Amino acid sequence: MSDNPFGRVITAMVTPMHDDGSIDFDGLRRLAVHLADNGHDGLLVNGTTGESATTTDDEDYDCVQAVVEAVGDRVSVMAGCGTNDTEHSMRAAREMVARGADTLLVVTPYYNKPTQQGIVEHFRMIGEAADRPIMAYDIPGRTGLALTTDTIRSLDEIPQVRAIKDAKGDLFEASRLMAETDLLWFSGDDVLNLAHLAMGAVGVVSVVGHVAGNDYRAMVEAVDAGDLPRAREIHTRLIPAVDAIMHTSQGAIQAKAAMKLLGVIGSDRLRMPLLQGPAEHLDKLRSGLAASGLL
Repeated sequence: MSDNPFGRVITAMVTPMHDDGSIDFDGLRRLAVHLADNGHDGLLVNGTTGESATTTDDEDYDCVQAVVEAVGDRVSVMAGCGTNDTEHSMRAAREMVARGADTLLVVTPYYNKPTQQGIVEHFRMIGEAADRPIMAYDIPGRTGLALTTDTIRSLDEIPQVRAIKDAKGDLFEASRLMAETDLLWFSGDDVLNLAHLAMGAVGVVSVVGHVAGNDYRAMVEAVDAGDLPRAREIHTRLIPAVDAIMHTSQGAIQAKAAMKLLGVIGSDRLRMPLLQGPAEHLDKLRSGLAASGLL
């Protein structure tokens, strides 16, 4: 995969915070090193799981710089710069590249409900502004707007758009587009990681990767080797952990709690409107990690 600038096992990092809500940059660096030590060849900073909806531009830029300084010689660092304001996204993309980002994640513009042609031009303008490989993030459950098949074909014609992070859940359409385009395909939903990999995806952009990076590395390698029983065994063993992180409340909440539980970060503080979960959610997290052999 020498033509893949993103990596194959990527986690969308939580953003560690102190108990007063300020960003814990030392914790962020420790988390980046922990992930790089455990199966990852890519990290995503300022994604949804990083609470990018409630961090400032300057905080986002400083987070990118901190992760690059910590592990940028070991893994590919991708920075989330997508917003529903094209000019804002262009400025963010340029600054994140200046801070050392190797690649960029750009989500479909949310709330505005642009036309599909408007979406294509949004990606084109960000690509031209930063001139770095872009992964387009298709997650209609959050944005209210899916990338259509024809739009993804059009994105394939933009030189900087190299990949899709697929959280749409249409496996057949994903397989069609993998066959028709040169785009690198990534599972953007831990529930479907094995299904996407089995159909030709090159990697995963994960939340559960906070705790299961080595397992997802082994899953990718098993699929590459044609060892589907081994890949399926990993998938099955991880079901309790995936369920505890992704289905109990919200991924960022549970992933941050998991990192605190494992001693990687000092606090599971989040920014409103995200709240730390009740004791029973932590109990389910602890039992789910234990059942998957991760605790």
